[in-house]
Amino acid sequence: QVQLVESGGELVQAGGSLRLSCAASGRTFSSVAMAWFCQAPGKEREFVAAISRSGGTTEYADSVKGRFTISRDNAKNTMYLQMNSLKPEDTAVYYCAARTDSYYGGRIREQYNYWGQGTQVTVSS
Repeated sequence: QVQLVESGGELVQAGGSLRLSCAASGRTFSSVAMAWFCQAPGKEREFVAAISRSGGTTEYADSVKGRFTISRDNAKNTMYLQMNSLKPEDTAVYYCAARTDSYYGGRIREQYNYWGQGTQVTVSS
């Protein structure tokens, strides 16, 4: 079992920055592949970024490439999403996800077996 708790979401103006955190417990963090997904009202939950167990492999959705950075601190059992140059279209609930059966989880949400409760990010224009 893996428990995930997101934090850091808030209201921010366009062009601003936020850093989301995802605290994990219940399993050795370095044995878990992680990712961020987001869901806007009326839309499907979609991939944002993924990171391998060691942090050596990362992947981003085209819409956030160059603006967002995913990272993890295995000593602190925490994953991060640094969000810069935020746009109103980034407004969504952001979820962290964990996958325990693979070194790297990828961008398919059905392959992740643990999810946090989400944190709201709202970007005003």
